[in-house]
Amino acid sequence: MSNRKTRRIGIRDVARLAGVAPTTVSRALTLPSIVSEETRLKIAEAIASTGYIPNRVAANLSSNQTKTIGAVIPTLRNSIAADFTEGMAEVLRRAGFQLLLGSSEFSPEEEEAIVVEFIARRVDGIYLTGSMHTARTRELLRSNRIPTVEIATLPDDPIDMASGFSNFEAGYRMTRMLAEEGYRRVALLTTFTRDNERQSERLAGYRVAVAEFGLDPDPRLFAEVEMSLKSGGEALAHLLDVRPDIDAIFCTGDIVAAGVLFECQRRGIDVPRQIAIAGFEGLDISENVVPPLTTVRIPRKQIGMKAAEMLLDRIAGKPPSQPKMDLGFEIVRRASTIRMAGAAEDP
Repeated sequence: MSNRKTRRIGIRDVARLAGVAPTTVSRALTLPSIVSEETRLKIAEAIASTGYIPNRVAANLSSNQTKTIGAVIPTLRNSIAADFTEGMAEVLRRAGFQLLLGSSEFSPEEEEAIVVEFIARRVDGIYLTGSMHTARTRELLRSNRIPTVEIATLPDDPIDMASGFSNFEAGYRMTRMLAEEGYRRVALLTTFTRDNERQSERLAGYRVAVAEFGLDPDPRLFAEVEMSLKSGGEALAHLLDVRPDIDAIFCTGDIVAAGVLFECQRRGIDVPRQIAIAGFEGLDISENVVPPLTTVRIPRKQIGMKAAEMLLDRIAGKPPSQPKMDLGFEIVRRASTIRMAGAAEDP
């Protein structure tokens, strides 16, 4: 990918397209009553076609930098996003940048609204979680040439750059590992897949492995749940109602996996002899429950740090060495899936 300059669409671009002076555009935005309706309509059309967003701060900074990065995370209700942003903030602080934070609640439309606000505040770069965005979000970021990094994903067509790992491969490899351990009726619990390609790709990887290794393909072995301990317990209860013969449960979140484990313990179900449990993310809880949980460990902080480095390079006018950085993942095998007593965790 070629190095893209960070020049943004400005008031002069709007004025040129509308066929008016820049001062007329400024008046139309600040004192519309003194501008004719015909002229206001021309300016409105020009703004719509260029994606121009009025600068609310630092309009006269000679450096054209605000030393801020806008980050959109999906939720404030769990610590996973905090791990990504902690790594990013650490790198940004050393470079004299500050992080502005917005939560989309997994809504592309809400993400778009936050992005508009960030651009209006003239952030120097934007950090997005995942790659599911509205068409307008993509167009605004590209037309305004905002350095942008998408994290926790590796899209085929990133807006600008990406720092993450293959969610598909992670879902596939964990399911393959369970198959190789001898489990045949492997249930999958994901969080909601709508507008969330990370979860959708993990589901796709699971389904490919189920077919490839001849596992039970019963659709009742799949369910979407909220990211909570309670949801994990409730999902186990439902699975036992519809498929009491399940022998393994793969959860695409460690919190859900812990909830499943706790419910197994309440019911006197031996883990892993009767039901094996695997999680995803590599959170502290996964190694501090009994038995400790097998999980997909992802380098959350490192992904955030790399995202910050990529943005800083782009802001400085340097082309990224790679527009998509794959930081990988690790399958960590622990006692929750290993049937043989005393088996060691993978290094």
